[in-house]
Amino acid sequence: MEKRYPDAYLHYLMEYHATRDFFECHELLEEYWKEHPGDSRAELWVGLIQLAVGHYHLRRGNYNGARKIYANALYRLNPPALRELGIDGDKLLHALTLRQENLVAGELVGYKEMDFDLIDPLLEAEMQKRCEAAGLQWGKIEGIEAAIIHRHKLRDRSDIVAARAAAAELKKKSRPGAV
Repeated sequence: MEKRYPDAYLHYLMEYHATRDFFECHELLEEYWKEHPGDSRAELWVGLIQLAVGHYHLRRGNYNGARKIYANALYRLNPPALRELGIDGDKLLHALTLRQENLVAGELVGYKEMDFDLIDPLLEAEMQKRCEAAGLQWGKIEGIEAAIIHRHKLRDRSDIVAARAAAAELKKKSRPGAV
C-alpha cells in the first residue's frame, strides 16, 4: 500500500475496529500527535483521540465524561479532513452528533459500538489484511475483555510514579537552602 497514512493512524484503526481498545487508540495517536507538533492534521488527530476517549468513558458508564469529550471531538472533526484520512466523515459526524444529542437529553443508556466507514478501498483492504495477519477480526463487536474496558485502572503505572517522585525530589533539591 502506498504510504498515504501514518503508521500510528493505521494502528489506531486496527485497535478501534478490531480490538475495541479505545485506551490504546488514545495512546497511539497521542504519541504521534506529540511527536509531530507541526503536523497540519493536528486538530484532526486530537479529534480522533477524543472520539476514542469518549467511547472509553461511555463504555465504562461515565456519561458526563463521554458527553464532554464528544462535544470536543465534534468541534475538531470535519468531513473534508476525515475524507483525507479515508473516512466517511459525513456519516461519522452524523452518528456522533446523534449519540451526543442522546447523551445531552439523558436518553442514552448503555454502550453500543460505533464503527465508521472507510471510503478508501485500498485502506480498508490493508486494514483487513493487517487484522487477519494479527489474528484479529475487523469490525469485531462481541467479546470485549474487562481488561480492555477498564484499562486505565489495570495498567502498570510504576514508571510514571517513579518519574514523578524523581521530579519532586529534584525540585525539592533545587530550592534555596535545600540540603
